[in-house]
Formats: sequence, structure tokens, C-alpha cells
Amino acid sequence: MASTKASTISEYNELQIGESKQICETLQKEIGNELKEAESKIWHGGPVWFLDENPIVGYWVRKNGVQLLFWCGQSFDESGLEKEGTFKASQKIYNKESEIDTDELKKWLEKSRNIQWDYKNIVKRKGELERLK
Repeated sequence: MASTKASTISEYNELQIGESKQICETLQKEIGNELKEAESKIWHGGPVWFLDENPIVGYWVRKNGVQLLFWCGQSFDESGLEKEGTFKASQKIYNKESEIDTDELKKWLEKSRNIQWDYKNIVKRKGELERLK
């Protein structure tokens, strides 16, 4: 696992090594192609895409692989994603670039656009999430 001190997503990906780098580059390409309207930046140390200032999807290189996180993924009603954390997030861990099913990923990205919870105002609402779409 390489250092993740980067200011852009491309820099983040360049800092990775081996299979992790390939996974990150593929995820950046696929997410960017599918969520063209999203703002993207390094947030909490990893690449994250936002719609209307709400985090939608991001990824991080972890010790056990590359974690792809959907903030509203538990609302997708889709197999292939695991619950992550105490809110509505779900994840997929990749260890090889060949594990990325681009059709499945596109389906999840479309759902992430259409099913959103208001993470932007979670602090103001004292930890309560409201459904946006």
C-alpha cells in the first residue's frame, strides 16, 4: 500500500503500486464516464465523487484491497455489495482489476445517481439522514 498524500485523483492513482494502481485507474475511468456531472476530489484521503455536494461514490487503497464505497449503497437492493458502517453505505473490495464487472459497476453508479441520502446535512441534523431522491 503506497502513501496517499495526493491533491488530485490522478496523483492518488499514480502513488499506488501494482494491482491496486490498475484497479484505481479503472475505477476512475468508469466512474468518470458514468457520472460526468459529478464533482470529484480527494476527500478523507481518497477519490470521491459528489452530486449536489453529497458524496456518492469513492475508493481507497486498504490493506485488504481497494475499497469501493457507495454512500447510499444499502438502498440499492443489489447483490455484490456489503454493508459498511452505521449509516446507508455499502462497499465492494477488489484485489484484482479483473474482478471489476463494469456492467455491475455501471448499474450501481446509475442507482447512486437516483437514490441519494442527504449526507451533506448530517451534522446539522445530528446524525439523522433524510432521503433526497
